[in-house]
Amino acid sequence: MPYDSRTKLEPNVYLSNGIGTTIGLNCRINENVFIQQATIEDEVLIAPNVAILCLPHKHDRVDIPIIEQGDEELQPPMIKRGAWLGRNVVVMPGVTIGEGAIVGAGAVVTKNVEPFTIVGGVPAKFIKKR
Repeated sequence: MPYDSRTKLEPNVYLSNGIGTTIGLNCRINENVFIQQATIEDEVLIAPNVAILCLPHKHDRVDIPIIEQGDEELQPPMIKRGAWLGRNVVVMPGVTIGEGAIVGAGAVVTKNVEPFTIVGGVPAKFIKKR
C-alpha cells in the first residue's frame, strides 16, 4: 500500500489481521471502525463505529454449537472509489459498495450497492440516485 499523508485513520481502527486488506489514497476512516478484511479504494469516507465483515460463520447443523462449526470461505467486501459509509453501518461479507455510493447511518448492507446510489435501513434498500 503506497504511503499517502492524506489518508487518515482515527483512534481504535481495528484491522482484524491486516492480511488482504488494502486502503486506497486520500481515505478517511473514523474511530472505532472494525475491518475484518476488505478492499477500500481511493477517497472513501468511513464514519465512526462501522463494521466491515468478510467471514460468515457456518450454522447449518443444530446438533453442535455454532462456535464449533467453523467459518465459511472468506468473502472480502469491496468499497469502491468515493463511497461514503455513514455512522454505525455494517457491511456484510461479499458485498460491493459501488463508486460514489452513500450508505446511510445505521444501515446493514446485505447486497451490492450500485454506483452513485444512496441506500439506508435494515436491510439497506435503495433510496435514490445521486
